[in-house]
Amino acid sequence: MKLRSFDALALALALGAVLGGYLVAYRIFDRIPHLEDEVAYWWQAQVFAEGEITVPSPPEPKSFLVPFVVDYQGHRFSKYPPGWSALLALGMALGMPFWVNPLLAGAAVWLTYKLGARLWSPRIGLLAASLTLTSPFFWLHAGSLLSHMATLVGFGLWVWAFLKADASPRLPRWAFLTLMGAATVGLVLTRPWTAVGLLLPFLPLLLHRWGKGQWPMRALVYLGLWAVLAAMLLLGWQKILTGNPLLNPYTLWWPYDRLGFGPGHGPNPEGHTLHQAWINTRFSLRVGAADLFGWFTVSWLFLPLGLLDLLRRPGTAWALVAVAPLLAVLYLAYWVGAWLFGPRYYFEGLYGLTLLTAGGVAWLARQGNRLEGRLGWSRAWSPARVLVGTLLGVLVVLNLWGYLPQRLAMMQNLYGFSRRAWEPFLVEEHRAWQPALVLVDTPRWMPYGALLPLQDPWLTTPWIFAWSRGTGPDARVAGCFPHRTVLRYRPETRRLTLWNGPRRPCPGPVLGPEGLWSLERDAP
Repeated sequence: MKLRSFDALALALALGAVLGGYLVAYRIFDRIPHLEDEVAYWWQAQVFAEGEITVPSPPEPKSFLVPFVVDYQGHRFSKYPPGWSALLALGMALGMPFWVNPLLAGAAVWLTYKLGARLWSPRIGLLAASLTLTSPFFWLHAGSLLSHMATLVGFGLWVWAFLKADASPRLPRWAFLTLMGAATVGLVLTRPWTAVGLLLPFLPLLLHRWGKGQWPMRALVYLGLWAVLAAMLLLGWQKILTGNPLLNPYTLWWPYDRLGFGPGHGPNPEGHTLHQAWINTRFSLRVGAADLFGWFTVSWLFLPLGLLDLLRRPGTAWALVAVAPLLAVLYLAYWVGAWLFGPRYYFEGLYGLTLLTAGGVAWLARQGNRLEGRLGWSRAWSPARVLVGTLLGVLVVLNLWGYLPQRLAMMQNLYGFSRRAWEPFLVEEHRAWQPALVLVDTPRWMPYGALLPLQDPWLTTPWIFAWSRGTGPDARVAGCFPHRTVLRYRPETRRLTLWNGPRRPCPGPVLGPEGLWSLERDAP
């Protein structure tokens, strides 16, 4: 098969990833945030889309809770670095926020093929891209609003530019070094600790190229300056938010939310321990053993054979494969594990895992061919390849028929988040109450959180929602919005009624229909 044919098939797979990702966003995730992280990313993206960085803290901030959005020194902002929210804000500005991750998913499949074609072979690259399209782990992120797909693509661009900087006859090396530098900035401003695990395996390769005289020292200095810029931008971001470049906004939500071990790291009095780190990692790997390809507990089946195939591959392939285990090691230092969306702290190692699996399949087929040759078999078709292909096909069918649909179904209506929760606020007769302040009476944050996409960060929308916290706080919140109808809503019964409580003096500024927007503009 000619290279152009491989490219055409890979492009078709990438387009399939885009369409499939949007289908997951539409059918499974209902095109709304679900996880606390997603709610915070979405909120900050709304702020960025309007050209702002923070908004003024609302009166009674606890009543206007947004998960992982911090109130500090009179300002409200997400605890997360700005990279992913900025990219999501671009999608919002174009009116297509739920296409951002599906488009990135298509780019990730294409990069899987391109990296595989260069470091393994076009055939293995195409197989790895195809396996990616069967991965439940991949689809969970292709349709979500989490940041991991962005860092996967940013890392893939970095590695692709690294390879092109060695061999491209059309563009100067500096063009690709600049792309590597820009990707470094994007990675650091999106997932800083993950960025360390992604780029660290390639440091020996950079030094090796300099030691062999293949790259001049100024090329390494140039990349180093980009890394310094990335670190300075991250510290500058923290300085803008908190006034202190070394104050991590994560700790403003939970003081113990930091990397490391011992007291002050994690919620337990003794802090994070190596024992707890091992428990978290073992559980994450157990989930990943199924989620990677949906082969139940044996998604790792071809990985050992892939390591044998890796012996004949270049150093860049080794570095790419090393990313996944290195991320697992680095995230030992974080006190919480991840399993709901798969072991997502290791997601950016997906290139290496899919290519290693494809390499293992190819290695097994080659060994079968060699055995046939030693036995003197000469046939128009290879029984070994048929057997290996049949085994792989059976595993893929078991996943597509059994595991993948069930895994995605687990995520549907997650935490009760769905557009169905919005129905009482879309009824025509209820519009007579607008603009309205709705006190959401529920003991859990999820039924309240499901309504947050209906309001903007400045509280200017026809419906705004406050989490009911008792008569006193509710009365003070009502007093802050004298121009709004105050309603009480019980998600369990889906009943929306007029609130009969008093309006007490507002602890902050009284807000009109323009909400917090005017406060930000009019502040001295």
